[in-house]
Parts: sequence; C-alpha cells; structure tokens
Amino acid sequence: MDEIIIEIRKNGSIKIPGPIKIVDEEGNETILEKDRISLCRCGASKNKPFCDSTHRTIGFEGPAATISLIQKERSE
Repeated sequence: MDEIIIEIRKNGSIKIPGPIKIVDEEGNETILEKDRISLCRCGASKNKPFCDSTHRTIGFEGPAATISLIQKERSE
C-alpha cells in the first residue's frame, strides 16, 4: 500500500506530493509533474487553486495538521 502525506502548514498553504492529475468541471485533465504542489488555503491567491504566498501579506492564520492517506492496492 502507498501512503500519501498531505501537510497543512500553520498560517500557510496545503502541501501535496506530486505528480498529480487535476480534472476540471468539463473533464479536462492536466498532469502536474512536480515533486510537490501548494494549494491555497487563505482564499486570496490570484493563482487559485494554487498558492501564490498571498497568505503572508494578508495575515492569514490557520492551524497546522498532517493528513495521511493510504491507498489500497487495486486488483486487476
């Protein structure tokens, strides 16, 4: 089984390990081949859903947390 760790940073963004696949409301898929993706949590990013570090300038405050997702192995 694979484990995926999602890090919610204190007063900051949500860090997700990559690569990831994003599917928009029309079903269009985009693959991001990065090692880590930062998602906006403050709601003020001009690059939503991604973080652009605006949380630093607006004084966003939020608690830290870690989420561990465990993927089951798929049976073919």
